[in-house]
Amino acid sequence: MNLAEQLTPAPIFEKIAKAGDALGVETYVIGGHVRDLILKRPSKDIDIVCVGSGIKLAEKTAELLGPDVRVNFFPKFGTAQIRFEDWEIEFVGARKESYRSDSRKPIVEEGSLQDDQNRRDLTINAMSIKLNREGYGTLMDPFDGMGDLRRKLIRTPLEPGHTFSDDPLRMMRAIRFATQLGFDIVPEVFEAISAMKERIHVVSQERITEELNKIILAPTPSYGFKLLFHSRLLHEIFPELVALQGVQTMDGKGHKDNFYHTLQVLDNVSVRSDDLWLRWAAILHDIAKPATKRYDKKVGWTFHGHEERGARMVPQIFRKMKLPLNEKMRYVQNLVRLHLRPIALSKETITDSAMRRLLVESGPDFEGLMILCRADITSKNPEKVKRYLRNFDILEQKLEELEQRDKLREFQPVITGEMIMKAFNLKPSREVGSIKEAVREAILEGIIPNELQPAYAFMVKEGERLGLEAVQRMPEV
Repeated sequence: MNLAEQLTPAPIFEKIAKAGDALGVETYVIGGHVRDLILKRPSKDIDIVCVGSGIKLAEKTAELLGPDVRVNFFPKFGTAQIRFEDWEIEFVGARKESYRSDSRKPIVEEGSLQDDQNRRDLTINAMSIKLNREGYGTLMDPFDGMGDLRRKLIRTPLEPGHTFSDDPLRMMRAIRFATQLGFDIVPEVFEAISAMKERIHVVSQERITEELNKIILAPTPSYGFKLLFHSRLLHEIFPELVALQGVQTMDGKGHKDNFYHTLQVLDNVSVRSDDLWLRWAAILHDIAKPATKRYDKKVGWTFHGHEERGARMVPQIFRKMKLPLNEKMRYVQNLVRLHLRPIALSKETITDSAMRRLLVESGPDFEGLMILCRADITSKNPEKVKRYLRNFDILEQKLEELEQRDKLREFQPVITGEMIMKAFNLKPSREVGSIKEAVREAILEGIIPNELQPAYAFMVKEGERLGLEAVQRMPEV
């Protein structure tokens, strides 16, 4: 089969072809770009393999593309990279690659095109297209990747045990591509993943998490998590999530399966948002339910405090997963901590003070919180779902009105710790914190407005209650 016509819209291939011919090396575009070209999926990442030096091929290509094109070299890995317009092109010499049984570092050796295709993870990623003038556009498909694309199957080029032993991350990649493309994994490949699941521990956590994030960002991420769960690979990489699975019954009373509920919430969020961290919040929103599960003969199963305990678990899980411990983590943590609040408010008579607290504590995370709360309604009773969503609509309208009036998402009490210390001639102390908290609570409860004069007067009275005397009058404004 010849795919020259598919290559024509991207003139970058002509330059790479000329570079390969000039150096006298066999040159191919290989892997994901070929797969996506056939599936007509957008792809701006191009992997080029040559039987020779990938670094020299990159240098020659850059020379043909123009004087402003830079080459990024990675000599340790024998690779080079070029960014040209909106393309990202990686060059490498054909090679063999495998892991030792106890090592996270692969052994890399030079090889032929066949060696390079043999080491690929899946048949659909092992196809290549020749770029040299002689045979330009010829599809090299030794493992019938085209057939697997038509059949929508995930299969390995070699015997799956051999493929996964060479690089255990390929087990994650098989599940990731099945999830992204909506393909089935053939039985022998799935059985090999189950049998070799412990081998995933020779792979670095960063590489595992990168694949997991791609599963999370797929259109229906629950499919990938179910594959991970049933292969028991999830038990190796994310036991905290596995702990949610199962239903316990006492006195004829059972609770819902929180694992499958979490996957439904994740899918619900995915319909509404493609934000990775909001999807992580969906995954972790009930993560502490196993630790907080109790049975009460009167009310049945309870999970009191799971939102607060779950928020405390977020940094631990992010650290273990090598996820960023920055504002992304704090965003997820805040959503986990607050995810029950809008649900509780939607069930009762809503006070302004309760709404103020929600707006202040959610701040810029409010929109994500409401998406998560809507996604958390997974009842099979359509009337119940409608009632909850209708109540959320009412709550959101009231919150929006309150926000427009009080600007609470950017809330900062007008009284600062520095002002309290100057007013009472104090150093940093428990009294300062106590007065500051009392002022904050009074503003949120609507006792005083967030304005300097009434807040300062309240601060003075609160200090007097603690036996303090103000030594400074209210500053001029």
